[in-house]
Amino acid sequence: MEARSLALIGSGYWGKNLARNFDALGALGAICDKNEALLADFARLYPQARGVLALSDILGDPSIASVAIATPAETHFSIAREALLAGKHVYVEKPLALEVAEAEELARLADQQGLRLMVGHLLQYHPVFERLLALVRSGDLGRIDYVQSNRLNLGKIRREENILWSFAPHDVSMILSLAGEEPESVLAVGGNYLHEKIADVTTTHLKFPSGMRAHIYVSWLHPFKEQKLVVVGEKKMAVFDDTQGWDRKLLVYPHVIEWRDGAPVPVKAEPETPAVDQDEPLKCECRHFLECCASGARPRTDGWEGVRVLRVLKAAQRSMDNNACAVAPATLGRAPKAADCQIHETAVVDPGARIGAGTRIWHFAHVCGQAVIGRDCNLGQNVFVDNGAVIGDRCKVQNNVSVYKHVTLEDEVFCGPSMVFTNVYNPRAHIRKMDEARPTLVKRRATLGANCTIVCGNTVGRYAFVGAGAVVTRSVPDHALVAGSPARRIGWVCACGERLGDDLVCPGCAAAYVESGEGLMSKT
Repeated sequence: MEARSLALIGSGYWGKNLARNFDALGALGAICDKNEALLADFARLYPQARGVLALSDILGDPSIASVAIATPAETHFSIAREALLAGKHVYVEKPLALEVAEAEELARLADQQGLRLMVGHLLQYHPVFERLLALVRSGDLGRIDYVQSNRLNLGKIRREENILWSFAPHDVSMILSLAGEEPESVLAVGGNYLHEKIADVTTTHLKFPSGMRAHIYVSWLHPFKEQKLVVVGEKKMAVFDDTQGWDRKLLVYPHVIEWRDGAPVPVKAEPETPAVDQDEPLKCECRHFLECCASGARPRTDGWEGVRVLRVLKAAQRSMDNNACAVAPATLGRAPKAADCQIHETAVVDPGARIGAGTRIWHFAHVCGQAVIGRDCNLGQNVFVDNGAVIGDRCKVQNNVSVYKHVTLEDEVFCGPSMVFTNVYNPRAHIRKMDEARPTLVKRRATLGANCTIVCGNTVGRYAFVGAGAVVTRSVPDHALVAGSPARRIGWVCACGERLGDDLVCPGCAAAYVESGEGLMSKT
C-alpha cells in the first residue's frame, strides 16, 4: 500500500487513537469529519493528513486506497458498504453492523470485490492474547474445559447502547478464537439499574458443540476495574489480566486434578510467566490491517469473524429480551422472511439467501443461499441469482437474466430482458477457469438494455445507458450512452434517461452537465 493512502472517517473518542497510530505507521492521508473545529485541531497534529468534510470526497478520491471507520455503530453498515463499492479496503470499529444480515452482506461484498474488510476487535491483537492463543492451539493447556471473562469498571456509562454491546464484543471475539468453533446456544441475563431499558450489568453463557463452556461478565457499575480472561484446561490454567504490569499480564498455572480414592483432588503449583514482547495492541492492529491491504492476506478479524461475533451478541440480546431463554446463534440472520417479500410458488429460494422487504420474485426464478438482494426489487421470470451476487435496493431484473457470483448491482439498476453478465473473460469448456472470475460492478441507476452483454471485469458508471444488444468490453463512464459491438460511446444521457444534446443540457428536465474524468458531472 502506498504511503498516506488511508483515510480516517470519524475522529472522535476512539478515532483520535486510530489517527495517532495510522499516522505513526506513515499511512494517514486524510481525516473525514463533520466537525470543522476538530479537523482544525488534527491539522496541527498531523499536517500530512488533509481534513475533509464530505464522505463522497474520500470515496471518490483514487489516491485513497483504504478507510478506517470510527463513527457511531448505527452508521457502520452504510459507510462500510459505500466504501467497499467504491473499491476501498475497509477497517471498521466494532461492531461490524447492528444486524447479522447487514454484516453478512458486507463480508460477502468484500470477498466479491477482492477487498480487505477488517473489524476492530482490538484484544485479538494484544501480544499477551496472541501468546495465550498460541498456548491453547499448541495443546499446552490440554483440552479446554471452560473460559471465564470479566470486563468490569465504574463507567464509561453509555446511553446509545447497553453494556453487552459496549464491553462484551471483545470478550466474545477472544472466546470464539480460543474455542475454534461457534456456540450452539447462548443464554444471557441483564440487570437494568440506572435506566429501565438499558442493561448496566450482563452475564452471558455460551455452550459449544465440543463441550467447552464460556461465561462473560460485564458491568460499568462496578467499584473497581477488572479485565481478566481465565482459561481452564485439563493440563494447565491460564490467566490474562490486562490490569497488571506487563510481566504479570499472563500467568500459566500448572495446576492439575488428581483422582484419589475415587475423589478429585486439586494439586496446586506456582505460576509460570511466559515471555511476551511488549507492544501497543492498537498499533499492532493497525499494522496488521495495512499489511493485509498490501499483501492481499485475509485479516485475522475479517468480515466473517465480525459476523460470528455479531451472531453471538444478537443471540445474547434476544435471550435477555425473552427471560433468559437459550438461543442458537446459527439461526440468526440467514433465512429470508416470506412475510416481508413476495416469492412465487414456482420460484426457488435457497436457505441463507438475504432478501429485503418488498422484493418480488416471479415464476421459475432461482436465488442461491449466499445471494444478497435489497429492498423493493423486482426479479422477473427465470432469473438466476448466484452465490455471492449482490443486488442493491429497488433494482429491476427482467426475464431470463443470470446475475453471477462477482457481480454487484448498486441501487436502482435496470437489467433488460435476456441481457448477459459473463464471469470468465476467456472461457473454455474443457478447462476449469472459475478461479479466474473477474468482478463486475454496475453503479447506481444504470440501465442495461435488452440482450446486451457485460464482459466481466468492467464497471458500468452511474446513470450510464447500455443500448440493446451492445457488448461492453471496457468500463463505461458515468452518464455515457454506449451501443454496438464492441460498445462505444455515442452520446450522453441525463439522470432522467433523456439523451443530452451537444450543449449537455437535458431536453426533458433542463439539467445541465459538464464533462469530468469519470464521465459527466451535474452542474445543477
